[in-house]
Amino acid sequence: MKNNTRISRINDEVFKEISQIVWGELKDPRIGAMTSVVRVDTTQDLKYCKVYVSVLGDENQKASVMKGLKNASGFIRHLVAERVNLRLTPELIFKLDESAEYAVRMEQLMAQIAKDREEREVQKDAE
Repeated sequence: MKNNTRISRINDEVFKEISQIVWGELKDPRIGAMTSVVRVDTTQDLKYCKVYVSVLGDENQKASVMKGLKNASGFIRHLVAERVNLRLTPELIFKLDESAEYAVRMEQLMAQIAKDREEREVQKDAE
């Protein structure tokens, strides 16, 4: 239990710092304003940290942002090491998180289903 709390606190700190770095400190033009850190998962041994990133845009923009983040991972890791007091600074592995887009798509589908159902009921009443 204690270890899970520790990892959770570390995840929170690393998330906060990486979000701040990605949002305001990276100069790479590939990483735009439509990029946000969704969550981080650090392994128990602190060797690796998966950083889940959401990117609004087409497939080319997503690929470009992910390439930019991969190239900047050493720099980001260095800044995290300076700001978060850890004996080991985990290696950062950036992953694309498309859950936000999935949620928007599901919402659109649900709205379309409701609209179609309403139209069928109006047609049924008119008959």
